[in-house]
Amino acid sequence: MSQAELDQQFMQQAIEQAKLAALAGEVPVGAVVVRDGKVISSAFNKPISTHDPSAHAEMLALRAAAQSEENYRLPGTTLYVTLEPCVMCSGAMLHARLDRVVYGAADPKTGAAGSVFDVFSSKQINHQTSVEGGVMGEECGQLLRNFFKERR
Repeated sequence: MSQAELDQQFMQQAIEQAKLAALAGEVPVGAVVVRDGKVISSAFNKPISTHDPSAHAEMLALRAAAQSEENYRLPGTTLYVTLEPCVMCSGAMLHARLDRVVYGAADPKTGAAGSVFDVFSSKQINHQTSVEGGVMGEECGQLLRNFFKERR
């Protein structure tokens, strides 16, 4: 299976997580962490229900992966997320030493992987994480548009 096919397969799993978030009344963002072709954690947004501004899907997936691996460093992993990560999540991903971040929809308001900021491109940071955006971006973006349309 090609890398593009794998990326779509795992992004689909992140989309399923995002749908769970929407059902829970949360902004529909989902994330999965993968190592060697296996999902080691998955999560969806929970800041509203947990009253926790840091409970983004990516943060929860990173925490679960670190617990599963018994290591706060996650080399050799890829995090798939349906929305471009914010500064907080991007920083955590760099600290975790992820190999790759793959996101779906760009976030023109708070995106930190190229839309507003580009945290990952800084050469001063001692770890470089590769980033790929736009994987199933239309489907990911439509989930968000539908969610906010219903709320207005």
